[in-house]
Amino acid sequence: MKAIVQDRYGPPETLALADVDPPVPAADEVLVRVEAAALNAYDWHVMRGDPLLARLALGRSRPRARIRGRDFAGRVHAVGAQVRHLRPGDAVFGDLGDANGAFAEYVCVTETMVAPKPANLTSPQAAALPLAGSTALLGLRDAGRLSPGQRVLINGASGGVGTLAVQLAKALGATVTGVCSTRNVDLVRSLGADHVLDYHRADFTRRDRRYDLVLDLVGNHSLTALRRALTPAGTLVLCGGGVYRGGSLLGPVALITRGRLLAPFVRHRIVAPATAPARSYLDTLRGYAEAGRLTPVIDRSYPLAEVPAALRYLEHEHARAKVVITV
Repeated sequence: MKAIVQDRYGPPETLALADVDPPVPAADEVLVRVEAAALNAYDWHVMRGDPLLARLALGRSRPRARIRGRDFAGRVHAVGAQVRHLRPGDAVFGDLGDANGAFAEYVCVTETMVAPKPANLTSPQAAALPLAGSTALLGLRDAGRLSPGQRVLINGASGGVGTLAVQLAKALGATVTGVCSTRNVDLVRSLGADHVLDYHRADFTRRDRRYDLVLDLVGNHSLTALRRALTPAGTLVLCGGGVYRGGSLLGPVALITRGRLLAPFVRHRIVAPATAPARSYLDTLRGYAEAGRLTPVIDRSYPLAEVPAALRYLEHEHARAKVVITV
């Protein structure tokens, strides 16, 4: 089968389209014929081996997982002997987690990390949901404990996670303020945001408005500044720093680390949740999508052979919403 492989850390040029043996499903796995995959900032970090500390988990000199990509959508091709809820031909979507392998014609995934595809979404739309949608849901509902009527600010509202977070926050009954660049103001407003701030014109950390929850998806403000935007009992959720160019030891994790260290000593709740693939999140996202409350926005689509170009675009062109791969 065709797949995008990587044998050393580095820029997009280290990725190559190659012929590899197709995976064989274990007893608790399904073999999926991939129709679409999605890019995440995670893929950029794995490709670069950045931040450096992450190489302890990813592989010191090269990625342990040779095939890139984690989010996918497609159809079940075969199932293992212990699989009970899926059959060949079923349309599914899922997240491979740190195992990677989605930028390929076939993937193997355990039954607990894949779910029926939302019936009203295309395969590219469904592939855009797993990691970004789970991160948004975790940050708002679980870590953020968002309640109807609360005010939430989403810093990075036009990104892959942000565009889904705006919609999920509205579905959860919140009053939503989205922060984005000038060119994305109309997009964020169209997703349901009650208020949109252009960060070129206003710094939300220096305004009088206070929020019950700040979901930070960018990492471009200090903890002190972010806490200024909170109500006295507010919650700050730190969910990474997107496509960070640094090559440092901690990279975008530095702010999260500082937040975790500070949390026990301040009145505000500061949480930095870690997203792990789970069928329950996929099922919840499917429910919102099929109810018309959640629709992924796709910025650009590339064929499998052009994954390096897609990652270059994600890295340098300030991609908005999701970039997807068709297989």
